[in-house]
Amino acid sequence: MTAAAPSPSPLVVARPRAAAGWRGLGRLLRTETVVWLRDAGAVFFGLAFPTVVLLGVGFVVPGMRDVITDAPPPWGGLTPVALYVPVVLAAAIATSALTVMPVTLATFREKGVLRRLATTPMRPQALIVSHLGINLGSTLVASLLAVVVGALVFDAVAPQQLGVVLLAFVLAVAAMFALGTLVAARAARGTTASAIGMTIYFPSLMLAGLWTPGPVMPDVLREVGRLTPLGAASQAMTEGWFGDGFPAFQLVVMLAWTAVLLPLGVRLFRWS
Repeated sequence: MTAAAPSPSPLVVARPRAAAGWRGLGRLLRTETVVWLRDAGAVFFGLAFPTVVLLGVGFVVPGMRDVITDAPPPWGGLTPVALYVPVVLAAAIATSALTVMPVTLATFREKGVLRRLATTPMRPQALIVSHLGINLGSTLVASLLAVVVGALVFDAVAPQQLGVVLLAFVLAVAAMFALGTLVAARAARGTTASAIGMTIYFPSLMLAGLWTPGPVMPDVLREVGRLTPLGAASQAMTEGWFGDGFPAFQLVVMLAWTAVLLPLGVRLFRWS
């Protein structure tokens, strides 16, 4: 009598490590969001700073709420503070991309978080993706808040070409976060990332028109600004907001910056 053959065991399919490493991304994102919200500096600069700038310009600087009567269309009939809305949107993007996200990622590198995370089932890339999502979300909230405050407090006009404004906004986010990724890629410490980010941040705001928006910007600054990612973003959104042209040059500039900076940031990123 022969023994019965053992029944075949059920087929077990091993889950690839790459897939397993992303399983906890949702929980990680929620946890990191809670931690991010506890950082008063990140919350202020990531969410409130653009609106604070808009309110400060409108209420502190004399004449900003007076209607412009001595300028040609499309500027005539607007208030100077209304010209700041596209500039403030550009500032909202730059603030998260250059002053918040790089510092966070460089601090993780400084403390060895990225290196230690590589020894766990969770992929270290998940931590970067979660903070990229947090900062993109804060940028969107900060921009919407600034637009709503501008409309309610200063009677800011609606965009003439909403599609152009949205396209310019998306390309600005891509270009500036690519730049922020490059800053975060090599900075060994959070303080180093902050210093590099601020060195880029303030000249970028100047070229975007934070001090001299719209028609009052000197020609030299305008020509230089249109070649920078944030200056091109501000000019493109301003054209979409108040004009009737298509800012093709500025859109191409932002695409070019993204195409160059993003691969560099990914390639040069240091985990330790």
